[in-house]
Amino acid sequence: MATARRVRKNKSAFHTDEHDVLSGRAKIFRTDASGDFWQLRMWVAAEAKYVRKTLKTKDLDTAVIRAEEEVLKIMGDVANGRKIFGINLKELTDKYVEWRQEDVELGNITAGRLVTIKSQIKHLLAYNGENLKLSELDENSLHDYANYRKKTSAGVRDVTIANEQSTINHMMAFAHREKLISHFQKFYFRKLDIDQKEEVKRRGVFTLPEYDALVRFMRTYVSEKHCADVIERNERLLVRDCILIAANTMLRVGELWNLVWGDIESIKNTYSDDEREISLVTINVRAEIAKTNRSRKVVSRGGEYFERLRERSGQASKSDYIFTAVGKKTKLSKQKWYGHWKNLMNGIDIDYKKRNITWYSLRHFGITCRLRAEVSHFEISRIAGTSVANIENHYGHIDMRMLKRAALKTFAIRKDGLETFGD
Repeated sequence: MATARRVRKNKSAFHTDEHDVLSGRAKIFRTDASGDFWQLRMWVAAEAKYVRKTLKTKDLDTAVIRAEEEVLKIMGDVANGRKIFGINLKELTDKYVEWRQEDVELGNITAGRLVTIKSQIKHLLAYNGENLKLSELDENSLHDYANYRKKTSAGVRDVTIANEQSTINHMMAFAHREKLISHFQKFYFRKLDIDQKEEVKRRGVFTLPEYDALVRFMRTYVSEKHCADVIERNERLLVRDCILIAANTMLRVGELWNLVWGDIESIKNTYSDDEREISLVTINVRAEIAKTNRSRKVVSRGGEYFERLRERSGQASKSDYIFTAVGKKTKLSKQKWYGHWKNLMNGIDIDYKKRNITWYSLRHFGITCRLRAEVSHFEISRIAGTSVANIENHYGHIDMRMLKRAALKTFAIRKDGLETFGD
């Protein structure tokens, strides 16, 4: 500790007492307003600002010790590139969300993706606190983040945590690029061992008999006998056609529900290799509704389902959504979609929550059916808008029996989609 100099009366009327610390690198002082408590004042040249804080003591020797410790800490932070006057974590997340909102407006990400991002960074704020300064973080600050998530959210999956960590590090890269932080660019997290078999299980894929049962039950679900109300029945018919389209086209849920009639390029009747007449639909999946932000064309069976939808919708324009509330131009609400899903799953006696069987499961089922039909991974990846590696890692080993032929009464699996009989 440096030898304390004699305390002198300051000529200024503001500082009543003043004392140099560490050869003048900083000062401690008292004012009329502070009473007998000592305060620290230090100039930080790198940021052209003064650090000023109370030392919470009236004793000179204690004040000198605390001041020197604080000065050395500040000097160390400056040497390591930490911002002394940086923003806090909440301010960073606000800036990051604002930046990602621009991506939504430019079509770089979907609005749904932004909702997910907001949800993910809420967990970071809960872990560290909104008011924590970025300068107080380092690359190891979130090493035990996964343990925290598992303790506070029962049943959270490793893959969910991994996705959150990826978003957090993307935000830190943004902070570094914007010069909001300079002493590190990303966090180092505890390694997660994500079981690919568990990931497949998480996806909740229908078995062939389950899908067969669903197709059969939907006939009852949409019948006049079991649904006399015209509006409700038309809504059920729309839901049925949406399910059949989803399984055939392998579209993601967000892509499916955001389709407009202008996205349907053509519906043509042709003949299969065994001379069966089929209706092929060509769909343009626009970049702005695609998860990958890249447009693609999907050609599959199921054109007749779109024809039925068009007939029931009346005079729909190209800009109108395909899956609209009955008699309206707006999309059918998510509450309605999930309400019907619950009814259907209960109707075929599937514990859909435990099995994680969701609307997204129809896409997974469609992909596995193409694999059963021995369609190449490359062809599937182009139609489904995902990578060949993703097909191989997540779907190729779901069911070793998939290459065996299954004779089901309700539908047949073909290379260009599912042929559903009587619907």
